[in-house]
Amino acid sequence: MQLAPAARPSPAGAARPLLGAALSAVLALTATACDTAGGRAPDRPAGTTPTTPPTAQSPAALPSPALPPVLTRGQARAALITAADLGEGWEPTRGAATWRDEVLKATAERTDRGDCRRLLDILYTEDLFGGGATTEPRASAALDDPDGGAQLHYRITSYRAADLDGTLAWLGTLPDTCGRFEADADGTARDARDVRVTALTPPKAGDARRGVRVTVSGTRPGEVLTVDLVAVRVGDDALSLTNGTLGEPADDATLTAVEVGTRRLTEVRRQGRAQV
Repeated sequence: MQLAPAARPSPAGAARPLLGAALSAVLALTATACDTAGGRAPDRPAGTTPTTPPTAQSPAALPSPALPPVLTRGQARAALITAADLGEGWEPTRGAATWRDEVLKATAERTDRGDCRRLLDILYTEDLFGGGATTEPRASAALDDPDGGAQLHYRITSYRAADLDGTLAWLGTLPDTCGRFEADADGTARDARDVRVTALTPPKAGDARRGVRVTVSGTRPGEVLTVDLVAVRVGDDALSLTNGTLGEPADDATLTAVEVGTRRLTEVRRQGRAQV
């Protein structure tokens, strides 16, 4: 007896399972893409370690830059004062005044006079805002008045405004903390010098300002060195100066340097911002 051939699946019936499998794969890929685009990570087995990169820190959480944008050295030099600004008799320096080593190279005697020692160091080194790379002066100038024996050192420094203000605030405390003390040059009391610190009010200029006047007895009887120390902040830049003499202090030179210097620094900063 002849058997009838087995029935074959129709082409349409065979295509349906294949089409369903393909459709399922497409849907799975689409769902994964949607999860990724929507910010949801796919489910992982328990105990596995995520492989996605860490979340970036927000700007508020990132460390602040070491320094704010500063003037170029050329701009800082353009903001310096000159001998012509101070009037007749002043000229570019010919070298450090002799009284710098004779009188200022001294230290406060008592160990609890840290602020006073720092003040004397600043008068000698001119580093009011510190001597590190972050507070390195952008520009400086030294001017002499040969007839009066005065010497004026002038600097422009760029740093964070809050840190500049911290130094200015410290400067304002010195008339109280170091009103009068003794200093010596050779580590003994035999060469003790009388030092007095009084407040000096600079002209109203810039965003913040402070000043002190320091008098130091010299190496010879009746000899007294007077040094004005003044600083003014303009934004994230500051000008600082010392004006010292063994004779009568030239108050007008200090005031002129502050007023002219602040105007010049303000203008240079404005021009610098306009060029950016």
